Amino acid sequence: QVQLVESGGGLVQAGGSLRLSCAASGSIFSRNTMGWYRQAPGKQRELVAAIASGGTTNYADSVKGRFTISRDNTKNTVYLQMNSLKPEDTAVYYCNVRDWLHNAWGQGTQVTVSS
Repeated sequence: QVQLVESGGGLVQAGGSLRLSCAASGSIFSRNTMGWYRQAPGKQRELVAAIASGGTTNYADSVKGRFTISRDNTKNTVYLQMNSLKPEDTAVYYCNVRDWLHNAWGQGTQVTVSS
């Protein structure tokens, strides 16, 4: 079993910044991918950013240059630094951790960007 605990969401004005954190615990294999997805009302869940255990990253085009994903393998924690936030970034953000055996999701954290 893998458990994920997210933190860092909230309300921010357009142009502001937020940092999300997600701590993973349980039986996680060292070779894994950690990522952030988001789901806005009436829309499908979409990938925001992902980072493999070796450091390779992948970003959605809509957040490139504004968001940065990073991870601390010693703490099994993934971070998402979100800068220059826009109202269209408003969504519930979900942490995800995948290895060859698991595909775990966090409970979600709300990010609201006001104009």
